[in-house]
Amino acid sequence: MNPIASPSSSPADHSEPASSSLEGRVAIVTGAGSRTADIGNGRAAAILLARRGARVLLLDIELDAARATEQTITAEGGQAMALACDVSQAEACREAVQAAVRAWGRVDILVNNVGIGGPAGNAVDLDEQEWDRALRINVTSMMLMAKHAIPEMRKVGRGAIVNIASVAGLMGGTPALLYPTSKGAVVNMTRAMAAHHGTEGIRVNCVAPGMVYTPMVAGRMTPEVREERRKRSLLQTEGSGWDVGHAVAYLASDEARWVTGVVLPVDAGATAGKAPSPGLTPDKAEAKAG
Repeated sequence: MNPIASPSSSPADHSEPASSSLEGRVAIVTGAGSRTADIGNGRAAAILLARRGARVLLLDIELDAARATEQTITAEGGQAMALACDVSQAEACREAVQAAVRAWGRVDILVNNVGIGGPAGNAVDLDEQEWDRALRINVTSMMLMAKHAIPEMRKVGRGAIVNIASVAGLMGGTPALLYPTSKGAVVNMTRAMAAHHGTEGIRVNCVAPGMVYTPMVAGRMTPEVREERRKRSLLQTEGSGWDVGHAVAYLASDEARWVTGVVLPVDAGATAGKAPSPGLTPDKAEAKAG
């Protein structure tokens, strides 16, 4: 005899494969601009969500940067709206979510992309005020955006949140203390949010970019450092904001309908290990035993 399903359970739907389309959905992307005309993680994610059919609210503290992303999306026939927003401020986050609701009636997707490098230095010599400011931008902003977006997701019965962390939050070796600390916090905040809201149909996942070459880092390195970064992965190829954006678009779509609480490194294998070490000659004892 087959067990009777409880009223709260629902059978898996295997009738057809999940769709990558985001038609009819509304997404909010923080840090959706870029420091230059090139493609950063937020700009790439916003463009790719729009290409899948989502209407996208583009938040950035620099309005002109968000408007440049908006122009790219609308030139391709997509729908987007740029808005200046300091996501470290609670009221600004609330207003941003309400702007999306006023424009399009709902919120389905939130991409928490805003982040800064923060103060240099270790625990002994870093600036305490800059530490507090950077934590608010890198971590608290994601909580604030989720605080106001989740009630709107509840109204439509589902949602997808994608938080952007970094491989620096998964492994050691970063010179400054603030950046890996804040990104590690994003990793476990993602897992906690996934546990809190899974039964509401709200999925929460995290993308951890590796040594991608984006406008945020382009002006802060020499060609030699850029080459060293490329070699720190198993593929030994350079990534871009597009690589991160594609991961975000997947996690936001129904293709990932059964994926939550995941931390997805997009890092050319950097966190999987180092390139193979030189092989050793056969052990003499093993050779004799053979």
